[in-house]
Amino acid sequence: MNILLIGCGKMGGAMLTRWIDRHLGQFVVVDPKAASVPAGATLLRDPSDLLSSQFDVVVGAVKPQVFDEVLPQYRDIIQRSGCFMSIAAGCSLERIECLVGDVPVIRAMPNLPALIGKGVTGLLANAHCNQAQKRDVEQLAGAVGSTYWLSDEDEIDRLTAISGSGPGYVFEIARSYIDAAKDLGFDDATARNLVLQTIMGTIEMAIQADEPVESLRNSVTSKNGTTAAGLEKLTQDGALAALFQRTTGAAYVRARDLR
Repeated sequence: MNILLIGCGKMGGAMLTRWIDRHLGQFVVVDPKAASVPAGATLLRDPSDLLSSQFDVVVGAVKPQVFDEVLPQYRDIIQRSGCFMSIAAGCSLERIECLVGDVPVIRAMPNLPALIGKGVTGLLANAHCNQAQKRDVEQLAGAVGSTYWLSDEDEIDRLTAISGSGPGYVFEIARSYIDAAKDLGFDDATARNLVLQTIMGTIEMAIQADEPVESLRNSVTSKNGTTAAGLEKLTQDGALAALFQRTTGAAYVRARDLR
């Protein structure tokens, strides 16, 4: 595949590195501000430098705030059998189509762990996409983690609220947990290691287990034991469940508003 990456920030650069490592194609980057790009890609400063080049996949990796300004410059560089892939949060298929033309478009909503190849990416294609184009984009998205095909804009907004924004929730939970460990007398480094290793091991156990998470929780909760005492406070009056519902609900509403 001949692939053009528009913008090479943190997410775009991380994805590009993994694509190059997996020999998924030939890569050109257009970014006027990038100091460098990973070895194996060609860096250009301006879309005019592309001359008459054509690409199988054009990836929009600039911030949503500049989409309207940047994307129209790339309307005529997609191969007849190619497609446009957007990783910008909150930019609907309709908005992208207005900017790049009546071409196959696929929205990709990755999350931050894509930076280490452990991401979750939701994918949504417009009506112009064929199976070959979907496979190409799925291969690119799959290089940075798991992929999920979605049926409409509302579903990708809901995914954004869960996995797209999810790392932020998890980081905040970990931060609060670390603070609690320090309040019990552990130093900063020990508190961090205890909490993060506990979270990592627990999540890995849940991924490998066939049983529901609720059953795993119950298996470590002895009657009148320490875990039971802690969980009683954590789940008191259903406050934790309600808080997560409000959290994801607020993110979902914001995702809809950004379209």
